[in-house]
Amino acid sequence: MPASDYVKNLRAKVGQDVIMFPTVSAIVLNDRGEVLLGQRSDNRQWSVIAGMMDPGEQPADALVREVLEETGVEVKIERVAGVALHQVVYPNGDHCHMVNTWFRCRAVGGEARVNDSESIAVGWFAPDALPEMSPFAMVRIRTSLEEDAPAWFARPGEGEIAGRQP
Repeated sequence: MPASDYVKNLRAKVGQDVIMFPTVSAIVLNDRGEVLLGQRSDNRQWSVIAGMMDPGEQPADALVREVLEETGVEVKIERVAGVALHQVVYPNGDHCHMVNTWFRCRAVGGEARVNDSESIAVGWFAPDALPEMSPFAMVRIRTSLEEDAPAWFARPGEGEIAGRQP
């Protein structure tokens, strides 16, 4: 996945030190209650559809754009499902803190397919038959599946959420 010009310009100034980025994730459900997932091209892991916001972009706009760009699926946002910080170190050594806001969405159009170079596969999965995924991906899915649950967030002092059950 090529870095945007914005990220390249930041990296030219700070090197591999930590940069904090706003990001969004979509937990997209279809009419059968299946979850839309993508298998990432960089690490071959299955995950929810996610991406970085562009400067000046609203989170909801970024989310709709990312899902359509990566999967060809059009979505309607139903609610904010959670927000949390997670740390990422890329294979090249770049350090990031991603402030991720995830949304529960409903598929309203399009057809799930690999639609860009960020994924090698895209598919719908029943919640009880998900492929192996990171603990953070599982947190985002679990907190989104309840119909009218309040938005989830790490409580003050909880620190890293990976691997922890909300």
